[in-house]
Amino acid sequence: MTIFIRTRSAMAVAGLFALMASQGAHADTFVQTYELPGVKNTTTTFSGGTGVETFDTRSTGTGGFVSNFGGSTITGTYSNSLRVDPANQYGSANGIGNHAVTFSSAGYSIALDTPVNYFGYWLSALDTGNVVEFYSGTTLVGSLGAAAVLSSIGGNATYFGNPNGQFAGMNSTQPYAFVNFYNTNGTFDRIVFREEPSFGGYESDNHTIGMYRDITGVPVVPEPSTYALMAAGLGAVAFAARRRRQR
Repeated sequence: MTIFIRTRSAMAVAGLFALMASQGAHADTFVQTYELPGVKNTTTTFSGGTGVETFDTRSTGTGGFVSNFGGSTITGTYSNSLRVDPANQYGSANGIGNHAVTFSSAGYSIALDTPVNYFGYWLSALDTGNVVEFYSGTTLVGSLGAAAVLSSIGGNATYFGNPNGQFAGMNSTQPYAFVNFYNTNGTFDRIVFREEPSFGGYESDNHTIGMYRDITGVPVVPEPSTYALMAAGLGAVAFAARRRRQR
């Protein structure tokens, strides 16, 4: 599985990541983009079936539920290990309402009744333990950890700190961004969010699913001249992990 990373802002491509999900795994190619700083929903064009789960109508606390993502034709079942929290400095897209979070290395999952090739979410208060994984059946076809995100947007200060209302400016050492994932040659039907041990929480909001029509301006395969630039972004990014107790 290969993930190419590019932002929708004026930033240059910062990293090229070739990650094998497992030996013999299906070779899906993912393109990942970021919306401009402060944008909390995708600008992707879809061919149908799209929807967004905002968590605002969900009860807070731990437990699963079935979502149609705001009225889409696709149904997703959130596992019982999901936790929904009210807005705080770490989560909720607009500084109000609720958001999803896990503090566990096992995490929680979304099982979709229909395979899709797009997922996007408002990723807030990114820490070094955040991992998202994409599965087709039982096969891991895509994965992204915090290091890949940080290597792409770590040099752009406008992504850092909570941009929302009463929480604006808080948590200024961590990035907040809407992230798009496009599987360019396959689909997935399960998404897993997990937090590597000893780091903190994995907050997200505005979970968006669908089948994308195009991603204009984002190359599926980078031209050879860009590889040197991409390689330059693979250096380690210093990052202070936060530790939070569950509230």
